Amino acid sequence: MEVTIFSREIIKPSSSTLHLLNPQNLSLFDQLTPVTYPEVLLFYPISDPDFDLSETLTRLKKALSETLTLYYPFSGRIKNNLYIDDFGAGVPYSEARINRRMSEFLEVKTETESLNKFVPFHPFCKEKVEASNPLISFQVTVFSCGGLAVGTSVCHKKSDGASLSHFLTTWAAVFANSPHKIVPPDHSKAATLFRPLPDLPPNALALMDQLWFKQSNYVTKRFFFDAGAIDTLLALAKSERVPLPSRNEAVSCFIWKHAMAASQTLSGTPRSSIAAHAVNVRPRMRSRSLENCTGNLFWWAAIATNPAAKAEIELRELVALTKEIMNEFDEDYLESMVGEDGFGPVSEFINQLEMMLSLESEKPDIFAFTNWKSFFNEVDFGWGKPVWVSAHGKVGDEFRNLIVLIDKQGSKEIEAFLTLEEGQMAVLESDSKFLAFASPLKTENSKL
Repeated sequence: MEVTIFSREIIKPSSSTLHLLNPQNLSLFDQLTPVTYPEVLLFYPISDPDFDLSETLTRLKKALSETLTLYYPFSGRIKNNLYIDDFGAGVPYSEARINRRMSEFLEVKTETESLNKFVPFHPFCKEKVEASNPLISFQVTVFSCGGLAVGTSVCHKKSDGASLSHFLTTWAAVFANSPHKIVPPDHSKAATLFRPLPDLPPNALALMDQLWFKQSNYVTKRFFFDAGAIDTLLALAKSERVPLPSRNEAVSCFIWKHAMAASQTLSGTPRSSIAAHAVNVRPRMRSRSLENCTGNLFWWAAIATNPAAKAEIELRELVALTKEIMNEFDEDYLESMVGEDGFGPVSEFINQLEMMLSLESEKPDIFAFTNWKSFFNEVDFGWGKPVWVSAHGKVGDEFRNLIVLIDKQGSKEIEAFLTLEEGQMAVLESDSKFLAFASPLKTENSKL
């Protein structure tokens, strides 16, 4: 499969007065998040016989320029891990062609690694912290059938999934001349509430580095949980402590359970394990009206378990443990992070994580989970909703085991992008109990 870049440029905001704005402070959560680039891919089949490709590509760039005026921090550069300035620096933007039809690309046997050809940055590499790091970049790829893939590499230092969703939704709204769909951003509230520190303690950055990165050979595969499988998992996840588990709890804990088993198979002995869940702060602090805030407004919920205590941990037990920790992320706890003393609870979490990682000579496994839900399913440039919302292909060789859950477009299905160490993935792919619920074979073609 050949993807050919035919245009590269820097798109700058349409406004020429952004240099008059004050620098934009990072929040504490931004400061603690490393410089690495997740990717999001949106696939749009286009069947309109009057579709004008040249005009569309021109209008996409114009709409992006106007969006950057509204979301101006994304066009800037980070300085000293404290603030964003130089808002006129712009964002890298490329256009490419692929010598295949979209329907062919989305067939069952497409390799996940090929997804990286649709984005500007290799996903989840451990990047050097440099003032030249762009905060977002794009690649628009044209299929031979006329369909388009919009690929985004976003710097995690300044954006989480919700922030990127708002940006892409607004870009699409500007392009489609749908002003009522524009999401007006709030760029300052996050840093006002969750105040940055002039000097972060060295152990804080070191521990966050351990949470995010570990040298290994990683493999990324896609698995599908259909409605029937999810219903069965929900039944297995029920207990007196959690009578109504969520779909996310049931599926994520099921994956964690079998990933732990795979690790144990490789090591020959039970190992401690940590599931780190990215928790979106916005809906948990309703009185603060954070929905439109940009930046990283998530924090980590860490659930630790020791399989050595018993032969096998039941799904319902993992769900109960997860629910218990998640319930602690209430408004009172999150309010304790607000203001001058906000680093206290963050420091406590870091100290707990440090203790977890130092208890044994052999470090516990860490599996990170993030649930995109339907963050990007509604991004409509006027061609309809994306037929497929995709995460990353093969990650860099310094990362962590990561599970991304995405609600399938127009269905109750969940697609899971699993990034695991090569040996763990090999064991998981031969685990009949796992494959009874998680199917590695699925086509997106049914919707084209």
